[in-house]
Amino acid sequence: MINPPKHTPRWIVFLIDLVICLFSITFSFFVRFEFSISEEYRILLKSVIPLVLFIRAVHFLSFRTFAGLIRYTSTKDAERIFVVTSVSTFVLFVINFINFFISSRFIIPNSILLIDYFLTIILMVGSRLFYKTLYYTIRNSDLNSEKILIVGVEQFAAAVKRAIDRESLTGIQIVGFIDPYNKQEGNKIENIEIYNIGKIEYLIQKHDVTKVILATKNLDPNRKNKIIEKCLKLNVSVQTIPDANAWINGELNVKQIKNIKIEDLLERPPIVLDKKRIQDYIKGKVVLVTGAAGSIGSEMVRQITKFHPNKIILFDVAETPLYELELELKETFQFFDFETVIGSVTNEYRVNRLFEAFKPQVVFHAAAYKHVPMMENNPTEAVFNNVLGTKLVADIAVKFHVEKFVMISTDKAVNPTNVMGASKRIAEIYTQTLNYTSQTKFITTRFGNVLGSNGSVIPRFKKQIENGGPITITHPDIIRYFMTIPEACQLVLEAGAMGQGGEIFIFDMGKPVKILDLAKKMIKLSGLTYGKDIQISFTGLRPGEKLYEELLNNKENTIPTYHPKIMIAKVNEYKQEEVIPKIMELINALPSHNNFRIVSIMKDIVPEFISRNSVYEDIDQQKKYRNEQQSKTA
Repeated sequence: MINPPKHTPRWIVFLIDLVICLFSITFSFFVRFEFSISEEYRILLKSVIPLVLFIRAVHFLSFRTFAGLIRYTSTKDAERIFVVTSVSTFVLFVINFINFFISSRFIIPNSILLIDYFLTIILMVGSRLFYKTLYYTIRNSDLNSEKILIVGVEQFAAAVKRAIDRESLTGIQIVGFIDPYNKQEGNKIENIEIYNIGKIEYLIQKHDVTKVILATKNLDPNRKNKIIEKCLKLNVSVQTIPDANAWINGELNVKQIKNIKIEDLLERPPIVLDKKRIQDYIKGKVVLVTGAAGSIGSEMVRQITKFHPNKIILFDVAETPLYELELELKETFQFFDFETVIGSVTNEYRVNRLFEAFKPQVVFHAAAYKHVPMMENNPTEAVFNNVLGTKLVADIAVKFHVEKFVMISTDKAVNPTNVMGASKRIAEIYTQTLNYTSQTKFITTRFGNVLGSNGSVIPRFKKQIENGGPITITHPDIIRYFMTIPEACQLVLEAGAMGQGGEIFIFDMGKPVKILDLAKKMIKLSGLTYGKDIQISFTGLRPGEKLYEELLNNKENTIPTYHPKIMIAKVNEYKQEEVIPKIMELINALPSHNNFRIVSIMKDIVPEFISRNSVYEDIDQQKKYRNEQQSKTA
């Protein structure tokens, strides 16, 4: 695209003005004599041209009409031209009349001076306005144009180009296609060059690329992350396209091309599932999902639909999200073999009636309170929902001879520092003890934070960015493991398939992510600048919060499974006669709403539960003091 010069040199403007004056006086003669000039007046024209140009030049230099930037021509510039032309024309009239009194003849016919006067003004103002219009047409076209690179050389990449072409968008230029695997460099797609991946930075800088569109669905996550990181460093926005099954009538629409999300940056290689093994324990079965309206529960439901269950029971206390999931299953998935049941896992009568009515054979227990600070302030509810709720569902599952009970736990159950993690650890312990005395196979799965789940930092950061910031982080060094919701749920299904009862499966969560780095990347992905557009503030660790999450107890180790991303944690085993009385004591303490008593009992059940940044640290101090005194006595 043509780039207009920064400004036209003044001497060129001056010369152009003189050329306009030359044309104007010449054309005025032709107009005056109706384009038929006698030899006498031809000679006169040649003699007056130097005079007219001299008078005009003197006045142009005096009034500096050439000094202003033409692209900023305004009414004041037009007024200046009017004044200069009027004054210089007046001077010519004066010279004309002086010559008339001396020689009784005009140097230039007055009618020609009048024509020249109006024509000069029109041409000088008009030329400036024309240049100004041309300049801004070129400039605006350049600024508004989107120089685009498309990553991909297959049908998806061609579909992006066709989608852009169909929109007939002016000012959009596809600079080239990038082959991420360097196999088709030098070829062309619809007459546009294909470049190798190594040239992406060069092309961005050379063509001032504003956007890169990822249009390949088989791109290795590590390679994709490198491309995205490079683009973000160069302040280039990155977009991606939806799966082909989401295209409208089989064609991609430009409006479906969306900005890359932070989830895409944290994406890992696709999980290979043993689909036959999963289908063997789900196909034709009645499957119950508790907490079905939650972020994990709803994705579990979506995943289960692929394995042809006889029926899925959606059980949750949240009315609206449950209804939305119901609509999604019908309209998007075209899946109708399900029942929606509203109720709480703490309602024994409701849960019993549910099992009695539908007789589920497989249970995925996802219902739980998971928000750490909220549960730290409300330990009674944490125990009521996470411990008592799990106990009720598990006991009734045993009563109705459920084949498999898969409990979804958390990494916060390892060396818990908060009430929420401890409540989930107690739930793990209880279901494990049932495994030894019942036909139901109780399986536990543990994983860390899932991207975009309810209470996750990512939705919160997105909202804070939309509101103009600041992004709030508890500590600059806080680190978390992350996994996508679909990835976590796929591994839960796989673990459920391989589980024989009593295992606690832990998932390969990949590399831990520094939350501060995560926030900075989200700011960049939003097209904003950290420290300029969005600030980050540190609020201090919240009650019960750790800097680093763990997936295993210090005394635990793991054994591998056939799946590289799933391991079995070797944990301390508890005998029912030891742990059940303590759990019942905890449950019986709930009506008292005595937080310190409840947390104290939780610490007795889970000795590794050491509170942090919490009022319950006093309990640990008292316990430590008692132990020291007992040691001295002994």
